[in-house]
Amino acid sequence: MLARLGLPFTCQSPDIDETPRSGEAPAELSLRLAREKAARISLLNPGALVIGSDQVATSGQDAIGKPGNHASARKQLRLLSGQNIDFHSALCVTNGQEFLCSDIVTNCRFRALSDDEIEHYLLQEKPYDTAGSAKAESLGIALMESMRSDDPTAIIGLPLIELCTMLRHFGLNPLRPNLLTPSV
Repeated sequence: MLARLGLPFTCQSPDIDETPRSGEAPAELSLRLAREKAARISLLNPGALVIGSDQVATSGQDAIGKPGNHASARKQLRLLSGQNIDFHSALCVTNGQEFLCSDIVTNCRFRALSDDEIEHYLLQEKPYDTAGSAKAESLGIALMESMRSDDPTAIIGLPLIELCTMLRHFGLNPLRPNLLTPSV
């Protein structure tokens, strides 16, 4: 998704523990993980502008994790059928000294899904590594009745509108990538 902005970048895995802390709300979890990821990679790349992100799906105050396998994904989609789910897409950008963090929420209304629809979807998509078992960037969009967000890219995991705002703050304008702009 970052390639859409036409800026040069490299990807690195931060290798952090993503276990929720006791009493940590899902929105807090996604923000903490995005910041920890950015901080870890920033330490490895001094002077670089680093982007960290994380996404947590929620039903009320309960986090909905990655199912890990077919049976868990089936169970998860049965529970989500006909429900409103919030996806918290947290973003953190740092230059190693200053951290900008934000949580962009996408509310998704899942359609009432039949067992046959769920099974077909799972066999086609195999979304076992995706929170909520739904990949909205592909066939998972057919699971939805509606989606609401200030940033349509947030549901895919990287809120590009907010990212552009943060990059401009650090003096990098995707519309003028060869010219550093003053920080605001």
